[in-house]
Amino acid sequence: QVQLVESGGGLVQPGGSLRLSCAASGLIFGAYAMGWYRQAPGKQRELVAVISPSGNTNTADFVKDRFTISRDNAKNTVYLQMTSLKPEDTGVYYCNGPGTYYRSTSRYTAGAYWGQGTQVTVSS
Repeated sequence: QVQLVESGGGLVQPGGSLRLSCAASGLIFGAYAMGWYRQAPGKQRELVAVISPSGNTNTADFVKDRFTISRDNAKNTVYLQMTSLKPEDTGVYYCNGPGTYYRSTSRYTAGAYWGQGTQVTVSS
């Protein structure tokens, strides 16, 4: 049974930073792409960043240069480093996998499993 467990969310002031973690189990982690999504109140869930098994990444334009996705295959964990946070970054952040990343088109096909989500609130 695949399990994805997020952690690291919280309340942060504008301009601050957070690092989210997603610990995966029940899958051959290093063989799959993983993704981070977020959902703001009243909005649809949107893709934030993806990472291929070998570490190729793609980040949404609205967080580019502020958010960085990474992974540690030895720890079965994917991270989302968030800097220069803005109030509009507020939402629930979800880990997804095991997915497929097509580097030629920068397209990510979401996996069937989601974490429980971790709340990120950016407010002064």
